[in-house]
Formats: sequence, structure tokens, C-alpha cells
Amino acid sequence: QVRLVESGGGLVQPGGSLRLSCTASGVIFNTVPIAWYRQVPGNQRELVAKITSAGIPTYPDSVKGRFTIAREISKNAAYLQIDNLRPEDTAVYYCNALVRGLNTWGQGTQVTVSS
Repeated sequence: QVRLVESGGGLVQPGGSLRLSCTASGVIFNTVPIAWYRQVPGNQRELVAKITSAGIPTYPDSVKGRFTIAREISKNAAYLQIDNLRPEDTAVYYCNALVRGLNTWGQGTQVTVSS
């Protein structure tokens, strides 16, 4: 059974930084595509970063330059570094892995950007 667990969210002031973590069991992270999404209540989940099994990252233009996705193979973990946080980054952030054709999600971690 594949399980993803996110952590690292919290309350941050505008301009601050956070690193979100996603740890996995039941899947080896360097064998599957991994992505980070975020969701605001009432809205659809929005893709903010993804990395291929070969380790190639891509970002939507809306976050490019502020968001960085990375993997740490030895810990079977993925990370999302968010810099220069803005109030509009406030959302629940979810880790996603595409495992054997199925989307697998973590429970999410809340990021709140406010002064």
C-alpha cells in the first residue's frame, strides 16, 4: 500500500520561506513522477510543481522562480521549497505520486501566509 505524508506547513509572514516535506512508503520515489498541488476551499487543486522519475522539474509560470521541487532518494522523500511567500500562496498543499497509473495523495499540510 502506498502512503504519502506531508509536513512542514505553518503560519509564515509575507516574504518568508517554507520547506514542505513528503515522505513515502510503499513506493520508491525515484521511480515515479511526483508533484505538489495546492487547494483553496472552493477551488480546484492547482499544480505548483512536478518532477519526473528522471528528476526533471517543471513549474507553472505562476510560481516559477519561487517554488523548487526536489527529491532525496536516501530518505525516499520529496520537498517543496517556497520562497518569497505571498498571501495568495495560502492553501493546503498536497503531495502526489503517480503509482502504477493511479494518483496517490497525502493528507495535505496547511500553509498560511499572513502578517
